[in-house]
Amino acid sequence: MITPDSRVVIVGAGIVGANVADELVARGWTNITVVEQGPLHMPGGSTSHAPGLVFQTNSSKTMTLFASYTVEKLLSLQKDGKNCFNQVGGLEVATTPARLHDLKRKHGWATSWGIDARLISTDECLSAYSLLNREMILGGLLIPSDGLALAARAVQLLIERTQAAGVRYLDRTRVTGIERTAHKVTGVETSSGVVSADIIISCAGFWGVELGAMVDLPIPLLPLAHQYVKTTSVPGLPHGSILQGGASSDLPILRFQDEDLYYRTHGDQFGIGYYGHKPMPVVAASLGETGDVDEHNMPSRLEFTAEDFRPAWKASQEFLPSLQQTDIQDGFNGVFSFTPDGGPLVGQHPTLDGFWVAEAVWVTHSAGVARALAEVLTTGQSQIDLTECELTRFEEVQLAPAYVSETSQQNFVEVYDILHPLTPRESPRDLRLTPFHTRQCDLGAYFLEGGGWERPHWYEANARLLKDLPAKWKPVERDDWTSQHYSPIAAVEAWRTRTAVAMYDITPLRRIQVSGPGAVALMERVSTGTVGSPGEVCYTLLLTDAGTIRSEIFIARLEVDLLQLAVNGPNDFAYLQRAARHQSQRSPQEWVQVRDVTGGTCGIGLWGPRARDVVRSISKDDFSSRGMRYSQVKKAHIAGIPVTAMRLSFVGELGWEIYTTADNGLRLWDAIFGAGQPYGLIAAGRIAFSALRMEKGWRSYGSDINTEHDALAAGMAFAIKPGKQGYVGQSAVESSSRSPRRRLRCLVIDDKQSVVLGKEPVFYAGQAVGYVTSAAFAYTIGKPIAYAWLPASVSVDESVEIEYFSRRIRATVAREPLVDPTNSRMLETTTWTQPLGRREGGVQEQISLAPPLAKL
Repeated sequence: MITPDSRVVIVGAGIVGANVADELVARGWTNITVVEQGPLHMPGGSTSHAPGLVFQTNSSKTMTLFASYTVEKLLSLQKDGKNCFNQVGGLEVATTPARLHDLKRKHGWATSWGIDARLISTDECLSAYSLLNREMILGGLLIPSDGLALAARAVQLLIERTQAAGVRYLDRTRVTGIERTAHKVTGVETSSGVVSADIIISCAGFWGVELGAMVDLPIPLLPLAHQYVKTTSVPGLPHGSILQGGASSDLPILRFQDEDLYYRTHGDQFGIGYYGHKPMPVVAASLGETGDVDEHNMPSRLEFTAEDFRPAWKASQEFLPSLQQTDIQDGFNGVFSFTPDGGPLVGQHPTLDGFWVAEAVWVTHSAGVARALAEVLTTGQSQIDLTECELTRFEEVQLAPAYVSETSQQNFVEVYDILHPLTPRESPRDLRLTPFHTRQCDLGAYFLEGGGWERPHWYEANARLLKDLPAKWKPVERDDWTSQHYSPIAAVEAWRTRTAVAMYDITPLRRIQVSGPGAVALMERVSTGTVGSPGEVCYTLLLTDAGTIRSEIFIARLEVDLLQLAVNGPNDFAYLQRAARHQSQRSPQEWVQVRDVTGGTCGIGLWGPRARDVVRSISKDDFSSRGMRYSQVKKAHIAGIPVTAMRLSFVGELGWEIYTTADNGLRLWDAIFGAGQPYGLIAAGRIAFSALRMEKGWRSYGSDINTEHDALAAGMAFAIKPGKQGYVGQSAVESSSRSPRRRLRCLVIDDKQSVVLGKEPVFYAGQAVGYVTSAAFAYTIGKPIAYAWLPASVSVDESVEIEYFSRRIRATVAREPLVDPTNSRMLETTTWTQPLGRREGGVQEQISLAPPLAKL
């Protein structure tokens, strides 16, 4: 059990390790030892050479909030009248129309996440930064609260402060191993002996890969060298007083992203960072032991390769003409950590209790990550959602060294690129193929990748039906941005799902089997619902101890002691595995096994008013409402293939999730596809799927909801069983008497034309009050829609505005769900008045609007 007296060992005394120690001390923990392989005055890792530019705004709310807290904390660190952050502001400039357009999107992120930002003209850019080449500048984005972190100075002040509070530092001490029992750490083996520990926190930066190997933990991180130079003195460079660390107090930090460059001043010199060179991977173990360290000699500072920097120097001299009178005085290739998705790695070892990681964290986010980890350790919950930073978020295939290397290098190359949120990786691809892949290719599937899976977003074979699309189902013309990775064919697929029948590949939806005599007890304890009798399916939530939403899942009870779960990803799997292990240790008679069965199985979602006609033609099992009610599961045979069928519907139509083993997958696809042709069946992709699920009111974990939200605010209180006792988060739920301050709302865009994609700010009465979480074109009602977190005071039928690339779009808060509020379509109380012809006939649907899916 973790307590304030727990023995904590932090490995690494850089900006992350020192901040973690400080954040724990601030929460009353003092039994802390920090082990550092380098000298304490300059450890020699990435912190020691980091240029310190803090641009806060990010597409990720989590990362932006981390950066904002880092700024706040560094501003508070002072000694002798000097602080650790020079708030000179941050300026990003556009030299191409595409970049200028993208800065508008970035301004929207800043507004969504509460960062003061201003789009400025060419003249205003020159006013803020007179050295710019006016002929190149089209405009810019100015963020006054950005600036320069004096990371090395901050580390020294944090060390002083925590030492005074009782933290012990062991410098010039190498970690040689980790002591552990079967499932828990007990100590750190070092070159100076063993340091006992209940908790070990790896803040070793790019050396974290080697530390992880000591406990059989793959750390998906690649050290890469990044070029940085200082120029000779720049004639006429405007600058103010020089602070310790060489930061000028006048000119903003500057980004020239069109050429992969950034700039800061060091007194009367420029510092220039460059991402445009080829990736330079580094093996941390090859850097040798850390000995004496100074400003120019440290393990993380490699020899400068001048040839790689030549294009950057030429571009810089054009961009900042005053540099034409200077030379490069000094340069180096500094080692930083990159990951497959660009995010940090934060969390506990999935199978070794007490071993925690905070790696791949840059100075920009250092204090924010440290606070979040300290909150998790001391209270069990971070106030900022960590889902996208969790150490366990990667699929097993994504932990392969070759994958980590290739994708991390790709992230380095693309770090300043303008990327559409759906832009797929070009490589590696085809890592995980469902058994249906060949047939999907035959149908012209357009694949995007997620979690290593190739996922069809639409099928070109359905283009032939565009001419038959009724007028009310026709999609709107989209702009250049929202039309990327999109096709109007999705409208056909949504139409056929609502009016006939469609089949969806749901194989990538993660499936977990929980078995053993303690299976039901485990799920009763960690979830908010009640596990039903064999043959029943329960929709439920996993909560944190603080009562916020960890995940939303389905639990299907296949047998007395065998459950199949539909969960959201690897984080859920790791959480359930740990919970099962702890239960088995506490009560051996209630042992539980948790297995991921996704790869060995496959699934088809068969949905639409004619779905039962399709199944009846190829199965003798009873799929009627009497034989299988909504939220029931049973074993059956379809075309002689053994399947597990669950009567569930993400899209709000009659139908089933049908699962079988991977070896039977292709036969199942062919059988259903062939049998469905007389009823107008088509294969449909994820664009239609996402639109239909939003129309029906289903939330998506990770975009609409996360650990920052509670069930009531998210409109999901129905998933908490009234009167249930003993589940994780119960105390917090029952002790919360406050009405939600914010609610997740559905917005319908008034002009019926303007499609947004997500993360745009939402305005009410002229003030930015929230942000869009997910969005789609709702084909059934013929309007674009979005979900957004808004103040609870904003009511249904009120008007708001969504800012999309600096343009305000009016929308109305709508009552949910938008389609079939009485659930008549899923529960078959709708009357279908016209039979479908042999191949291309039509169905007249009756669509009513009113109370939520929650009523099921």
